[in-house]
Amino acid sequence: AFCFFTLSIVGYFVISLIHRNNYRKSKSCPDLESGEEKKPTIRTPNVSTLEMLLHCFCKLGLIMTYFYLCDRANLFMKENKFYTHSSFFIPIVYILVLGVFYTENTKETKVLNREQTDEWKGWMQLVILIYHISGASTFLPVYMHIRVLVAAYLFQTGYGHFSYFWIKGDFGVYRVCQVLFRLNFLVVVLCIVMDRPYQFYYFVPLVTVWFMIIYATLAMWPQIVQKKANGNCLWHFGLLLKLICLLACIYFLSYSQGAFEKVFSFWPLSKCFELNGNVYEWWFRWKLDRYVCTTYRPLRCTLKSDICIFQTYSIWASSCKNKAECNELHPSVSVVQILAFILIRNIPGYVRSVYSSFFAWFGKISLELFICQYHIWLAADTKGILVLIPGYPMFNVIVSTFIFVCVAHEISQITNDLAQIVVPKDNSTLLKRLLCIAGFFSGLLFFSAMQEQSRH
Repeated sequence: AFCFFTLSIVGYFVISLIHRNNYRKSKSCPDLESGEEKKPTIRTPNVSTLEMLLHCFCKLGLIMTYFYLCDRANLFMKENKFYTHSSFFIPIVYILVLGVFYTENTKETKVLNREQTDEWKGWMQLVILIYHISGASTFLPVYMHIRVLVAAYLFQTGYGHFSYFWIKGDFGVYRVCQVLFRLNFLVVVLCIVMDRPYQFYYFVPLVTVWFMIIYATLAMWPQIVQKKANGNCLWHFGLLLKLICLLACIYFLSYSQGAFEKVFSFWPLSKCFELNGNVYEWWFRWKLDRYVCTTYRPLRCTLKSDICIFQTYSIWASSCKNKAECNELHPSVSVVQILAFILIRNIPGYVRSVYSSFFAWFGKISLELFICQYHIWLAADTKGILVLIPGYPMFNVIVSTFIFVCVAHEISQITNDLAQIVVPKDNSTLLKRLLCIAGFFSGLLFFSAMQEQSRH
């Protein structure tokens, strides 16, 4: 990885210098006879695809160097987490005040529009970050509420992808590759640079697998989309049968650990889903939120009853004796919580017509924030807190948070730029790229197998 990024940086600067030199030569020279300088034609240097690609890898290489120095070299200290109620709830109050302060009118008022979902992702992600840095997982009621937030994120994933396929009817390879690239690019790079298994960043495998499940369910024959279903009501029944079959499979795999392990223990799938030599952790993560991605149906309820649902859940979470007992009931309970929140957020007309631009901004980079926290905000693979400025804990958090957010935003931009280059719309070119990517991962699997043999 170091050699690759070094070559990218050198290559970018060489090509950039050549292009700039050619651009200077193409500018008009002063007219010596008239003693006046001709006005140059306004031109911008043409940026080639190769230069854009190298520019992205150049920035990414510098960012990955920072990742490595923070969490693999012994350059910076790490400190332990100590949970207190004030360390969790006071920052929550701060961000809620900021979120309410920065409100704007929405462009559309339909339920779960883009601005509303970005806002939802944003405040959830900020709460999860505060939860991680404060070590609040030791406090069971907070742990259970955070579990609902993770389930809500997965619900949005399922809802968004289902809506796209249902409305657009686009089941092409280009769409699938775009989504898979945007979800997995950063994690694949970190797996190589930080020497961690894919399952270590468990949330990305979750959203990736659920995307593929939704895609396979809707893409398989018969393909049922909104345009077709509006012409004949029987198609709605066909879609319902598909979802029932999917729920039956989910139910079977969630209660049959042996069958689940057989599915995901085949090589090379096992290389993606094993952690510490087995797929138990993946099975546990997968079954925790197994129903939320397939939940999309209207629920008639009143605003007052929705608020009662939230209060009831909080009381139940506070009365749980241990995490195992709570996790057993969580898959069924979290669905009701999420649907209740959607109604509370959309029933009042004024609330539906505004959104928090503060939360929405963070929502657009929520995936990058979730992944980057592992190494450059937290440390020791999330077990501690990164110390850039020893002796000043508050100032250290402010500085490390600022850098962390800037890096996440930059990686989001890099991923979007690379997605346009690496995943072209032309099918023949896309097929060639897929073959190259398949060859790359085959090489990784080969070297991984050799490494395991040498260890044994």
